[in-house]
Amino acid sequence: MTATESAIATARHAARAAAEKLAEDIIAMDVSERLALADIFLIASAPSERQVNAIVDGIEDELSKFELKPIRREGRSGGRWVLLDYGDIVIHVQHEEDRVFYALERLWKDCPVVDLQLGDDTSAKAAAASDAE
Repeated sequence: MTATESAIATARHAARAAAEKLAEDIIAMDVSERLALADIFLIASAPSERQVNAIVDGIEDELSKFELKPIRREGRSGGRWVLLDYGDIVIHVQHEEDRVFYALERLWKDCPVVDLQLGDDTSAKAAAASDAE
């Protein structure tokens, strides 16, 4: 079994919204064969709690345009690791220090990576923002 087309489309919309808010290291993994409760984990990071929350706001705003609301949201008040559960896609927006510490990509390294089709322009924006700090 692989991730559904709708889960992939949702992940791509969420990833673009995160990139617009200068999220770093955006990756999506197809966890459908290893995990029954979701098809895709989308992971993004930011250097500050404020930016983590801005990314979360951007993702929620974008997905609400498709009448998608998270089933569950955790970690918003701390701004270090926010989890948005949309059923078939679970989004993790982490402070860059927490991302290194918890290393979700390492835990799910056997899962295929989903092509988010972000292109070079969003990567360049994220790199420019990183260089500015």
